[in-house]
Amino acid sequence: MFNPFKQPELIKAEVFMSMPEKFRKKSRTAWSDPNRQGAEVECFLEGPSFDRDGNLWFLDIPFGRIFRITPKREWELVCQYDGWPNGLKFHKDGRAFITCYKHGLMVLDPKTGKIETVLSSMYSESFKGLNDLHFASNGDLYFTDQGQTGIADPTGRVFRLRANGQLDRLALNVPSPNGITLNTQEKHCFVAATRSQQIWRLPLMADGSVSKTGVAIQLSGGAAGPDGIEMDSENGLLVCHLGVGVWRFDSNMLPTHLVYSENKHHHHLANICFGGPDNKKLYITESLSGDILVADMPVAGKQMYGLS
Repeated sequence: MFNPFKQPELIKAEVFMSMPEKFRKKSRTAWSDPNRQGAEVECFLEGPSFDRDGNLWFLDIPFGRIFRITPKREWELVCQYDGWPNGLKFHKDGRAFITCYKHGLMVLDPKTGKIETVLSSMYSESFKGLNDLHFASNGDLYFTDQGQTGIADPTGRVFRLRANGQLDRLALNVPSPNGITLNTQEKHCFVAATRSQQIWRLPLMADGSVSKTGVAIQLSGGAAGPDGIEMDSENGLLVCHLGVGVWRFDSNMLPTHLVYSENKHHHHLANICFGGPDNKKLYITESLSGDILVADMPVAGKQMYGLS
């Protein structure tokens, strides 16, 4: 745990699959105009997550699409709706919960493709624009409300929807809260604050409240700050750093590895999940190209309670 300036080991990511041409149609959308500065897009992939049957699910924000890749490597469009889905995680009962920028917290029936909103506001106040989510072992759901917040408007929020339906506001001053996860002991909640180039650590008290929130990691460089994050089984934190790659930080929040792509067009390694027989393969959405990348990691991912 000493030697804080050790050179990180490099891990090369390879393309696992690419979006088939039949799903590509470059155009401007109501999402891409403000979020991609008017540029045409073919897709913007996010929210990778495995289900119990080994299907890899992910989302296409600007076109409101929900895809899965089967174990036979078949690319299927499960659902398309009038929304902007950003994050996806599986509940213990098999349902997929989705954070949608447009409609709030949603739930998808994987068997029928039916999607509906379960939470669109807090006490009648609309969300700014939900981003990502993570389930605790007791069924509590942690999620981020990012909207268009940033350094000049640090009003992004972090919420917890308890299994009993109680909604808690854990933070309300985050400059662009994005990826979110818990450590293996579920004593700390980590949040990617994209526009301040930081990872925040929210200590969780016995009663569920938060105390002494601080910065666990300070990043610099890249095309933007941290996006998707996830914890491994040794409490190492994986951080998607846009324009750089995917960092692995050890339990002391010091860098040990950097996952990278040699493709010059892979600037948006945006979100991640673990999979594979030993849970050591890291699957990465490259948002703009429509590529799904994969890399072999030295440590397995932490247990995901939607799969247990």
